[in-house]
Formats: sequence, structure tokens, C-alpha cells
Amino acid sequence: MGELVYKHPSAEEVLLDYGLHCAGCFANSFDTVEAGAKAHGMTDAEIDEMLERVNERVSQHGFVSEDKI
Repeated sequence: MGELVYKHPSAEEVLLDYGLHCAGCFANSFDTVEAGAKAHGMTDAEIDEMLERVNERVSQHGFVSEDKI
């Protein structure tokens, strides 16, 4: 999760909207977005919605790499 925020800082706002405060979390260096979201009680549908929003946000602000999340 930390890598996502490092490479795509604009994604952090979306994660915060869903209650994922990954920038300051000790687990951000090893948790995936999915694992962190599930640890916060999110459903698969909520995770899918969040990732769609993350990808939209990242594409609006340009990719650091060509990979989508």
C-alpha cells in the first residue's frame, strides 16, 4: 500500500475517503491494498469500487508507471 501512495500520491485521497489511512500506518510497507481494506472490514464490492476510483484518480494525474492498481 505504501508503494501505491509513494508512486501515486493522488491515490491517497481516495484511500482516505474509505477510511484507509495508509500513509501513516506501520503496515503500509507490507500490506496490499486488498489486505489493508479487508483488515478494516471492507467487503469485496467496496474494495472493487475503491480500486476503480483509485485507478480513475491515478489516470487523471498521470501514471508513474504503466501499471494499473
